[in-house]
Amino acid sequence: MAATSYYFLLLILTFVTATLDQANSQLSTNYYKSTCPKALSIVRAGIIAAIKNETRVGASLLRLHFHDCFVNGCDGSVLLDDTANFIGEKTAVPNNNSARGFNVVDQIKANLEKACPRVVSCADILAIAARDSVVVFGGPSWKVRLGRRDSTTASRAAANTSIPPPTSNLSALISSFSAQGLSLKNMVALAGGHTVGKARCTSFRGHIYNDSNIDTSFARSLQQRCPRRGNDNVLANLDRQTPTCFDNLYYKNLLNKKGLLHSDQQLFNGNSADFLVKRYAASISVFFKDFARGMIKMGNIKPLTGSAGQIRINCRKIN
Repeated sequence: MAATSYYFLLLILTFVTATLDQANSQLSTNYYKSTCPKALSIVRAGIIAAIKNETRVGASLLRLHFHDCFVNGCDGSVLLDDTANFIGEKTAVPNNNSARGFNVVDQIKANLEKACPRVVSCADILAIAARDSVVVFGGPSWKVRLGRRDSTTASRAAANTSIPPPTSNLSALISSFSAQGLSLKNMVALAGGHTVGKARCTSFRGHIYNDSNIDTSFARSLQQRCPRRGNDNVLANLDRQTPTCFDNLYYKNLLNKKGLLHSDQQLFNGNSADFLVKRYAASISVFFKDFARGMIKMGNIKPLTGSAGQIRINCRKIN
């Protein structure tokens, strides 16, 4: 009887320990409350200053978080520079000559290292920076779950295959987001991040010359700046009306066949996503709520926690 009781007690202790370990490995909104209480305010100050210096960088930082999370989870891998012995993700097709905002992350990380050395991860900086950028642009806020650690690896190959290109059709977009555990609703809501920022001519050229589901005058106006050949780096606003305001005009543009990218207009093209575009175009509050929920869910994609990974001192290189 005593042996049975002892065995039962041992099982309970094992279960409790495993449960606590699992709980400790999860992300938390107050993760830095005791270890770096000023972490959130330091990041926020850095974002406000960066956007004041260059408005576009807020959208770039939002995109960096997305490109980080879609490649083997939200682990800061997108920030690693290439070295003689290491190929990172910055030269992958979706990022090469396109991903930006790295200097802002560097400055924020330097400020955090002064306040709390080796505490706040680069992956968490990206997550907070994305939220704060949206807020500065007038968009919704949400409580960012924290506690991610930084990867010691990166994958250019995974970046090339996991991040959906602007030429994607709806089925490819759905598959890409589904592979990350994100639903159709998550996908359409997160696409609303294109209410801010810009895209290069090379990203929308095919849409304005080859697609039929685009307003003729809108296409013609873009063709004047983006020829069939050349001017690859000429920029156009993803939201032609309020490119520095986080609102729901992106969806209203789609209703009028004025989405800048092929992948944008695919969301409203007589298919399963149409009803969500109409819903978000009709209600900015519904869009804000679903966008915030989508960002929380995306930020929870395969984070490194516990003893996995590391806390980088310099976001560009492994310790």
